[in-house]
Amino acid sequence: MDKAKKNTVIHAAADRMAANYKRSQIPMYGDALRMPNRNAVIEIIRDCQKLIFPVYYGDRDLLKLPPEQYSALLMEHIHEKLTRQITLTMPECDENCEVAYAISTAFIERIPVIQELLLKDLSANFEGDPAAYSKEEVLLSYPGMFAIFIYRIAHELYENKVAMIPRMMSEYAHSQTGIDINPGAKIGEYFFIDHGTGIVVGETTVIGDHVKLYQGVTLGGTGKDIGKRHPTLGDNVLIGAGAKVLGPVYIGDNVRVGAGSVVLKNLPANATAVGVPAEIVRVGNIKCCPADDLDQQDLPDIVNQRISELEARLSRLEAEKQGEFPPDKKE
Repeated sequence: MDKAKKNTVIHAAADRMAANYKRSQIPMYGDALRMPNRNAVIEIIRDCQKLIFPVYYGDRDLLKLPPEQYSALLMEHIHEKLTRQITLTMPECDENCEVAYAISTAFIERIPVIQELLLKDLSANFEGDPAAYSKEEVLLSYPGMFAIFIYRIAHELYENKVAMIPRMMSEYAHSQTGIDINPGAKIGEYFFIDHGTGIVVGETTVIGDHVKLYQGVTLGGTGKDIGKRHPTLGDNVLIGAGAKVLGPVYIGDNVRVGAGSVVLKNLPANATAVGVPAEIVRVGNIKCCPADDLDQQDLPDIVNQRISELEARLSRLEAEKQGEFPPDKKE
């Protein structure tokens, strides 16, 4: 064994690593950074689950307490933990940061509202999925419901200008479910995610009430816009599996976007759009308006229609070129 060579390699690599630390544009070495702890943030999420849906996630012994006492106790725990983690995002604050304390208090005040929104989301996910046998099943096993739960918590902190923590929460949901909802998105009531894997919702997305997203949907940007970069969806909108809605486009109320479509322009209310790029194939047709109509089998096949049109056009051109007789029959 050539120990001398090993030592030379290690020292050379160590010198290069030290140089990289110094050149880096982010802190890489030295005193420990003040930043939120990922495990502590996940604990806050779990405490919120225990508070909002106690019989499903709560501690059995604590559930023997009266509900008001149980709720107050958990709120105290959440307030203390959240204040600590928010303080760590504020280098200018000491351990007794009044700003962090006030933000945590505002968050606690909003928890009943968050709970009411989540109960509506739970109803939408149960009623919208014919494979769901109970709300309990949805709450305990559906990845879409879990991602929505974390979004509602993270969004409240985002609205209070909390740094880092909302994204840590949303990325935890992403890692657990494959669903990526930016905490900055604004999402209305009765939000339904079916299956969920691969869904992406960008930061400046706005979603109305009673909206349904299926697996693989992207509500994303084009990379060309600044500020408002993502779509706005009205009420009662259905976006089919694998569809992409890109850029700051507006999707009107009661719109249906067929599976696999790519939407790059505004869609009026009551429209059905399919294809790549998506084209409007129906407007004002009662059959296609309700977003709770899950049957997408009757959507027109725009690609097949185009192929048929091109074949018909080609036949006409060939007939015009050949005349009444094929070339080999002409005199």
